[in-house]
This record gives sequence, structure tokens and C-alpha cells, in this order.
Amino acid sequence: MSKLSTLTKGIIKENPVLVSILGICPALAVSTQASNAIGMGLATTFVLLGSNVSLSLLRNVIPDKVRIPCYIIIIAGFVTLVKMALEAYAYPVYLSLGIFLPLIVCNCVVFARAEVFAKRNTALDSAIDAVGTGAGFTLALLAIASVREIFGSGTWFGMELPVLAENNISIFTMAPGGFVVFGILIAVVNKTSRGRIIKRKEFGCESCPSAGICGKGGAQ
Repeated sequence: MSKLSTLTKGIIKENPVLVSILGICPALAVSTQASNAIGMGLATTFVLLGSNVSLSLLRNVIPDKVRIPCYIIIIAGFVTLVKMALEAYAYPVYLSLGIFLPLIVCNCVVFARAEVFAKRNTALDSAIDAVGTGAGFTLALLAIASVREIFGSGTWFGMELPVLAENNISIFTMAPGGFVVFGILIAVVNKTSRGRIIKRKEFGCESCPSAGICGKGGAQ
């Protein structure tokens, strides 16, 4: 796989939110405002980059039987760094992300890239994969948040929009509105790609980050 393909697949073909359907909890919880989506996306991208590179460099050192606890420790270290940085230098973003910032530790997007890609590839390829996946995650969150903020609050990045500011649809700021927007965006992705983005084989046990635990992925 070329470096460009590794970078772009996380944005389009294997978008973690709209194609792989991962990280849905933070995607819907913090996507009421576009600024929150950017904050969560960048924080997750930082954790992805740090953990992917670290796990790639240590993939021959970490015993296979204890790789999941090792993943958690390494990922938690980078989450702590980004949490402390946001608390110190971007306190409003830190407050807006709330509990979902430390919960990046157990984000399926981060675990999936660690298990599926980082432990099998070089540090450079893992870094490229992390940037692409992080960009795809951020763009998906921004798309969801933009629709919800524009129609739900009549604003975008906090700026009031004519007409919509006085005629907003408040349900878009609530959980039901988040699910509706999420479903519509998935439908748009499938329609524009004519259903070819998601291949049936990508849903097999081999691509599951827990395949080694349940024993169905061929890993020992």
C-alpha cells in the first residue's frame, strides 16, 4: 500500500465514523457545536499519532498475550498529556469536552488502529495512518456538528446565522437529532459511493481488534 493510499483511506474509504462506525459515543455527544468537534478531533488525532508510533516501535517487544493492557497504558499516557495541555492552554475546550476527553483511552478508533495497523507496520506508516484516520474522524465530527449547530442553534462556530438564529430546530441539539444527522450522513456516503466503499470482507473477524481475544481471527 502506498503512503498516499495509507493517508487517504482513513479519510474516505475507511472513515472511522461514517464507514467503520467506530467512536460513535463521543461523535454524537460532543457534536452539538463545531468548535467541540474540532477539539475532540484534534485531541484524538494526537493520541492516535502518539500511540500508533509508540506501539509500532514496540511491536516486537510487547508480548502478544499482554498487548491489550500495554495498549491501554500507552494510550492513557498520551490522553493524559493532551488532557493536561487542554486544561492549561485551552480551558474552555477542556470544559466543553468533559468526560469524553479522558474516555479517549477506550475509544474504539484508537484501539482499532493499534491492533489492525500499528502492530503490523513501520513507525512511519503508522504515523501516516494515524494522521489519515484522525483527519477522517475530525471531518466526520465536523460534518455532524455543523449540521446540528446550524439547524439546532442557528450558529456556526458560535457566529449567529441570519434567519436560522431566530428559527432554529432545537431537536438537533438533542440526542435524537444527533442520531438523525448521523444516519443521514451514512446514507449520503453509501449513496455517493453506490455502496462500494464498504466491502463485505471488511466486516470479517480478521479486521476486528478483539479477534485475538476470542480466537476467531486466527491469532494465537
